[in-house]
Amino acid sequence: MSDYPLPKFHFQVQWGGARIGFTEISGLDVETEVIEYRDGALREFSKLKIPGMQKYPNVTMKRGVFKSDNDYFNWWNTVSLNTVERRDVIVSLLNEAHEPVMVWKIKNAWPTKIGSTDLKADGNEIAIESIELAHDGLSIQNE
Repeated sequence: MSDYPLPKFHFQVQWGGARIGFTEISGLDVETEVIEYRDGALREFSKLKIPGMQKYPNVTMKRGVFKSDNDYFNWWNTVSLNTVERRDVIVSLLNEAHEPVMVWKIKNAWPTKIGSTDLKADGNEIAIESIELAHDGLSIQNE
């Protein structure tokens, strides 16, 4: 095992029992809100900072557009006013032997936004689509 940091380009995503290929993932963050409190009995003119609720931003995943894969839209179509299909999404950072080294579990995720590719007549880039997921929490494991 090397003592070098792992590259970030070797990862895999699983949802609904299938591996899905993505080119970019952002929003794998956890934050604890800070509550400022001043005790009236203290003679100091400063506030105490205590931990509050945890916040989890939406996760955005991007990939190339494939003609035959409509899983994004099929999942997004399950969203209605009272119901939604929630899925656990597993993101694994892999080592040289393709083994998970770090794993993020996105709990009870559901799609809030689908982004289609931009179109440009004089461009030669790959068509990229994105999905934004709201979720109930994120757990991080080092394997």
